[in-house]
Amino acid sequence: MTPQRSVLAPYRTPAFRTLWSANLASNLGGLVQAVGAGWMMATLTSSHWMVALVQSSNTLPIMVFSLIAGAMADNFNRRRIMLVAQSFMALTSVALALCAWAGLLSPWLLLAFTFLVGCGGAVHNPSWQASMGDIVPREDLPAAVSLNSMGFNMMRSLGPAVGGLVVALAGPAAAFGMNALSYIPLLGALLRWKPSYPEAKLPPERLSDAMGAGLRYVIMSPALLRVLGRGAIFGFGAVAALALLPLIARDTLGGTALSYGILLGAFGLGAIGGVAINAPLRARLSNEQVVRLAFLGFALALIGLGLSRWMPVSCALLLIAGACWVLALSLFNVTVQLAAPRWVVGRALSFYQAATFGGMATGAWVWGLLADVQGPQVALWAAAALLTVGAALGLWMRLAEFSTVDLSPANLFRAPQPQLDISARSGPILILVDYEIDLEDTQQFLELMRDRRRIRRRDGARQWALLRDLEMPRRWTESYHVPTWLDYLRHNDRRTRADIGNLEALRALHRGPEGNIRVHRMIERQAVPRHDDAPPLPPRDEMPGF
Repeated sequence: MTPQRSVLAPYRTPAFRTLWSANLASNLGGLVQAVGAGWMMATLTSSHWMVALVQSSNTLPIMVFSLIAGAMADNFNRRRIMLVAQSFMALTSVALALCAWAGLLSPWLLLAFTFLVGCGGAVHNPSWQASMGDIVPREDLPAAVSLNSMGFNMMRSLGPAVGGLVVALAGPAAAFGMNALSYIPLLGALLRWKPSYPEAKLPPERLSDAMGAGLRYVIMSPALLRVLGRGAIFGFGAVAALALLPLIARDTLGGTALSYGILLGAFGLGAIGGVAINAPLRARLSNEQVVRLAFLGFALALIGLGLSRWMPVSCALLLIAGACWVLALSLFNVTVQLAAPRWVVGRALSFYQAATFGGMATGAWVWGLLADVQGPQVALWAAAALLTVGAALGLWMRLAEFSTVDLSPANLFRAPQPQLDISARSGPILILVDYEIDLEDTQQFLELMRDRRRIRRRDGARQWALLRDLEMPRRWTESYHVPTWLDYLRHNDRRTRADIGNLEALRALHRGPEGNIRVHRMIERQAVPRHDDAPPLPPRDEMPGF
């Protein structure tokens, strides 16, 4: 359970206020466009599957491109990435509006445009989410994430109603044009924002290496893996409500574009309520209890939507669904941000978003197909059953409490000065670390080294091994490889304050005469031809004894 902190605390930071306000306009435009695209597809085709694909085309890019975007967010200027992404989305939205006004849109062309807008969002999101830690203090991060959710869902409650009205009065093309204009405030705010990023000590990683490092960190972080798994299941099941909502409005409730907008507005209004109750709930319940509540609450809302034939009842059910949506997703987001150090937070968020939005993209496609075959009601109930299973999975994939360990850089490593003429790309590098451990401390030492192994491998070490001297049992040697000298420097630069406890405990056990633990840094060199590096052994009776 988490101590309650004011959800308004991030507003004390001027940069957060400015960017948050600009995002309101952008979110409003995006939601107006979503209404226009969803309703236009419903008028262009009678296929339930094609209507559901509008939701997939928005979320699929996040699954496909967010891993690259996360690596970029951790290695390049986040502000510039966001400026490029927002500019691309603005130009794409202008082209979409022009095609709609000219009557050139077909179902597949509409999906292509929404996919391109989604690509811009996929590049923007990891940089924006990772920037929260650059804008507000760590203790205000949960509140900042909640306020971002609240801002989006304030517009979710207003945007769909506005979108429905715009579509009803002026057509989808006007909704697309309104979205194109909505990017202007955020572009202006990003141009004015001058963040103070720490000076990079090392050159950026190649994208492939950066993505591999992020994947390695996530794989070796059980808490993050649980978030990714639960997020994917929640996204897969919960997206049924949004993907099938145009069909519910048109066929089940016999409504219009305005009805669709009102239903989406009810979902957004419920999400605002979810933000309001988020902090009090987390003060009284564990993170796992909050997540189970969100899974089960959304499942009940889906069951009710399948049964409802009355607009007010459907709106009330969507209020519940919206609250559960923001409770789950904001909690997942904060857990990821607090469980990852700054050097990898963008990549950790991108893996989380790929899992969650990948679940949404796949779910929208699956529920659309099922609705075509069995009808929207059966699809909603199947999604509810899946969410119920997702709640039960908490017995085995329990969500951890927010991390309280200090993941800020340790900044204790001082790069040695090699006496050989090597470059940043020289390698491979072999590291040997010598320990002298009393025999009675062996078990404690081995426990510390198990944690040491995880830290080393998580931060880029390869071929880690622990060796013990056969003739001097008190002497132990830790060994590992890194590909290059630059990788060795980067490996040590990733060390956090939380990792220092392990090193200090090892130093306390070390009994070597020099006091400090001895480290050998070696570069591998081929001493014999590669085709002849294993000469045949002499006969056994000719081998000298030793």
